[in-house]
Amino acid sequence: MMKALVYTAPNEVTYRDEPEPSRAAGEVLIGVDAVGICGSDMHAYHGHDPRRVPPLILGHELIGRILEGPGTGTRVTVNPLITCGTCEYCRQGRDNLCSNRTMIGMTRAGGFAQRMTTAARSVIDIPQQMSMRAAALTEPAATALHAIDRATRALARPLPEARVLVQGGGAIGLLSALLLARYGVRHITVAETNALRRASVAAATSARVYDPATDAAPADNSVDLVIDAVGAASTRTAALAAVKPGGVVVHVGLQHRASDIDMRKLTLA
Repeated sequence: MMKALVYTAPNEVTYRDEPEPSRAAGEVLIGVDAVGICGSDMHAYHGHDPRRVPPLILGHELIGRILEGPGTGTRVTVNPLITCGTCEYCRQGRDNLCSNRTMIGMTRAGGFAQRMTTAARSVIDIPQQMSMRAAALTEPAATALHAIDRATRALARPLPEARVLVQGGGAIGLLSALLLARYGVRHITVAETNALRRASVAAATSARVYDPATDAAPADNSVDLVIDAVGAASTRTAALAAVKPGGVVVHVGLQHRASDIDMRKLTLA
């Protein structure tokens, strides 16, 4: 048996004994050293994610050591997606759209446990001396990096010259601001309603930080790029208001499932 934190019902998790995971062919057994809490884990905890059905061991932002399987003894992080490699999307190199994909912490047990299994092809080597906390940030950092990479391809001007609004100062928003600064972006604004998060962003970056509930937002049509790391109805509306005609909005956050957006501006701008 092993210890695990199990999502057992909406607004309920139970720390309890769970059976040891059984490693199948092509899989590795990982001893988990550190694991992050994603916003999607919180959505599940509150009963807002129908894809995550209790009882379930959540957690997909993790670092650990391979205990059994290829690479035994190696410290690794994990791509949460497990893809088939043979469907139309995998053959096109778009395996994030895999028709047969599964995901740790969603369709199979995740990292809120002492041990877990995943596909051997989904593990990623890390610098072996990297700290556990830093290594556990690999997956959310990759999310922010991917958002910026996609935006850079679509922007009409070089990224360092762009005026950028990041909505949300949580993990993805803060990592986005840090990466944008590393890429030389000089005009970064971060919108965050939580005072503690605003303080964290201000301490870690030189971005202008404001509270969208009380402070003036960037003027309409003034921003080249918006990274929405919240995904609420209000942030979607604010993103389309702030972005310039021909600008770029990257939608990352998933707070609300559906909301109205300004389709007229989206079409005509």
